[in-house]
Amino acid sequence: MHVTWLDLLATQRELYRLPRNDDRFREYLQTMIKPDGTGLELPLVAMNPMAHDHVPALLDQYLALEADRYGREVVEELIPELAAIDLTIEVGLVMSDDLRGGWTNRYSTELQVRAGGAARPSVSRWGVGLLWSSEPASLQTVRDTLRCLLWRLAWHRMRGVASTLDELLTREGWVLHQAGCAGPVLDPDDLAYTRAVLAPHRQSRDQATWIAALFGDPGARSLGHQPLGLSDRAGLALALAEARERTL
Repeated sequence: MHVTWLDLLATQRELYRLPRNDDRFREYLQTMIKPDGTGLELPLVAMNPMAHDHVPALLDQYLALEADRYGREVVEELIPELAAIDLTIEVGLVMSDDLRGGWTNRYSTELQVRAGGAARPSVSRWGVGLLWSSEPASLQTVRDTLRCLLWRLAWHRMRGVASTLDELLTREGWVLHQAGCAGPVLDPDDLAYTRAVLAPHRQSRDQATWIAALFGDPGARSLGHQPLGLSDRAGLALALAEARERTL
């Protein structure tokens, strides 16, 4: 795997220095889109160009932590483990405004990332690590986000994207485990309950079911889907637990 790092947090912060009006939006488009209009210059689609002050304030915190520099170090640290993967990708961090961004639903956006979507290496040169405006600035978040991103891209390259819930759970559990993520976790009773609830849905190809399974009832309800009676991020917790069980 060959990775080129992009210092995207600083670029986003500069855009937010402009007044929150049409001038900022035009500058955002000019920064993101190639001059000839044929594609993207930078992968800033997930950014909310008209965000309120909470987003630049959070970006300031990440910049104070030198998150772009740290992100580059995380990627460089991981590259030797992924050297055999035939993939050339440009990687950076983008702030997605799930707190007050009217067009951003955390769960549907996250599913697109986890299931493949536009991040699929066969159709995109970009690897975007999403940070969320609803979460505090943290270098641990940067580390987990980027390691998951690269391990997920490696899986896609080796085995393709998931077509069933079972495949998605297997892949996401593997990614979380390979990345060294500590969670999400459930207590043993909730884990057993989640396993039983999801058993009849494992071959589902329906993305509404995927959201209800992976993200639990909060995710399902946020999009008007039928909840399954699951805790927050229950499916992801089960996926990680099963991945750990397979390595014992």
